[in-house]
Amino acid sequence: MNVALIGYGKMGRMVEDVCRAQTDIRIAGIVDEGHLPSLSRVASPDVAIDFSHPDNLLALLAAALEMQVPLVLGTTGLSAAQEESIREASRQIPIVRTQNFSVGVTVMRRIAAEMAAALGEEFDIEITETHHRQKVDAPSGTAKMLLRAVDPQGGHAPRYGREGMVGARGREIGVHSLRGGTVAGEHSVRFFGEQEELELRHRADSRRIFAVGAVKAARFVRQQPAGLYDMDDVLFGGR
Repeated sequence: MNVALIGYGKMGRMVEDVCRAQTDIRIAGIVDEGHLPSLSRVASPDVAIDFSHPDNLLALLAAALEMQVPLVLGTTGLSAAQEESIREASRQIPIVRTQNFSVGVTVMRRIAAEMAAALGEEFDIEITETHHRQKVDAPSGTAKMLLRAVDPQGGHAPRYGREGMVGARGREIGVHSLRGGTVAGEHSVRFFGEQEELELRHRADSRRIFAVGAVKAARFVRQQPAGLYDMDDVLFGGR
C-alpha cells in the first residue's frame, strides 16, 4: 500500500514510523514545507493520510478527487463549511473522517451513547478534556464527538465552562477544557444522578495510538466505495 503523508509534524512523523514498521506499506511521498508541494506530485498513492492544517483541506480534496485517491482525514479545527466540503467530496471518493483515531475512544463513544440513552433525562452530563499546552483548538474534536454521541439530537445547550452567577442548571451539557504540560489526551464523560454517579474515562499515554488507528483506517478505506466513514466503520464494519 502506497501511502501519501499530508503534513509532517509530530503526528505525520508518528504515522511515518508506524508505516515503516510494516512490510506491506511504503511511504509514496510527503506533502509539507520542504517536501512535495501537493498530493498531485506524489507518484501512484493508494491512500493519503492527513494530519496537517485546516488551510490545506480544499487543495487536498481537489487533488484527491482528480486522482481518485481515498483519504484518511485527522486534521482538527475544521470549520462547518470545510466539513461540508468533505461530505461533498465523499460522494466521489471514500473518506474516513474522525476527530480521534484511538480504538479505545471509538469504543468509549459508542458506550457513552448507549449510557446516555439508557439513563435519560434523570442524569446530568458533563464532559472534560485535557491536552498538552501546545494544542491550539478548544474544546477538542474528541470532546465535540462525545457531545454528539450523548446528545445526537442537539436537545441540550452546550456550556463551554461556567463563570459568575449562572443560576441553577438548565437543559445543558457542560464541556470543559484543560491545557498543560505534555498530556497526550484525556477525556471523561460523567453522568450525575440522584445519589449516584457514573464516569467513562479514556487516557492516551502517547500519540502513537492515533497513528496506529490512522493506518488501520487507511487499510480499511482503500477497499471501500465512495462514502464518508468513521472509526465505527473501521472497527465494527457497519455504516
